[in-house]
Amino acid sequence: MPIEDDLFDKLRIELRRGSLVLAVLAALREERYGYTLRSVLEEAGLPIEEGALYPLLRRLEAQGLLTSEWREEGRNKRFYRLSPEGEAILAQLQAEWEAIGASLGRLLK
Repeated sequence: MPIEDDLFDKLRIELRRGSLVLAVLAALREERYGYTLRSVLEEAGLPIEEGALYPLLRRLEAQGLLTSEWREEGRNKRFYRLSPEGEAILAQLQAEWEAIGASLGRLLK
């Protein structure tokens, strides 16, 4: 792999990492369990590995942005949803994302 490809991959991953938090919060406006959340993200063009998703969900819950509960639906599944604090942060992050997008749009012309 040429050095440029390796560098691009590293920078692309770095760019995606920040946007995944926003994507997960947005997707969890509706209650979902891990597998369906992964599917929704993948369908939206943001695939995420289980090894990255579940630590992210635990971190967001520890930060008070998500709530979760175990339910037995055939087997035990942990369902996640935005907390009221998560809804407020999502609104702020969405506004910031839109401002950044507008700024980048002007710069990239």
